[in-house]
Amino acid sequence: MSLKEQLAALKTENASKIPAGTQAVMAGDLQALGESGIVERAPKVGDKLKNFTLPNHLGETRSLSQLLEKGPVVVTFYRGGWCPYCNLELRAFQQVLPEIEAAGATLVAITPELPDESLSTKERDGLKFEVLTDKNSAYGRELGVVFTLTKELVGIYQSFGIEVEKHNGEGQFDLPLPATFIVNADGTITCAFVAVDYTLRVEPSDVVEELKKLVHSPV
Repeated sequence: MSLKEQLAALKTENASKIPAGTQAVMAGDLQALGESGIVERAPKVGDKLKNFTLPNHLGETRSLSQLLEKGPVVVTFYRGGWCPYCNLELRAFQQVLPEIEAAGATLVAITPELPDESLSTKERDGLKFEVLTDKNSAYGRELGVVFTLTKELVGIYQSFGIEVEKHNGEGQFDLPLPATFIVNADGTITCAFVAVDYTLRVEPSDVVEELKKLVHSPV
């Protein structure tokens, strides 16, 4: 199954478990977020992606500028290991990691989760690529791909057994949109996927195809 098919199946399964009233609140929140213009303000193809210097679970820092010295970089944001849609995406990226690396690119995932939490995600999903912590969503906010959960949504998430503060830190309810960027060696974004709906993600196989185009494009 493609990632799109897996996500759709999960969405259908979850919809059968969530009360209609709760679904209505969540849908209304998504609509409001979409109408806020956050996607339109996000980085686009042709933009230079701002540099980051972020720690991995070992406390070692990684910067975009350093990674770009090796070639293109795929940067993908995910909400947290508590999000089943994120886990599907991360595992799907892991499956195509050899192809990403064969194209001379590096894949990194960025999350607001604290290092201990991101380590749990990395180990559970068997991830062989870097997972970096964007503490307090500072970098994501710079890019304009971060929003703050409403009190209503915080309550709904808690009813699902999701304690966002446990993952992100006390008082931290900021989350990134589903966002993936392919950044060429010169720092220019060549492909950008940004969505309001957290059940939608870029198809990793499409990322691989875009990277192959970069490899074979004339210098």
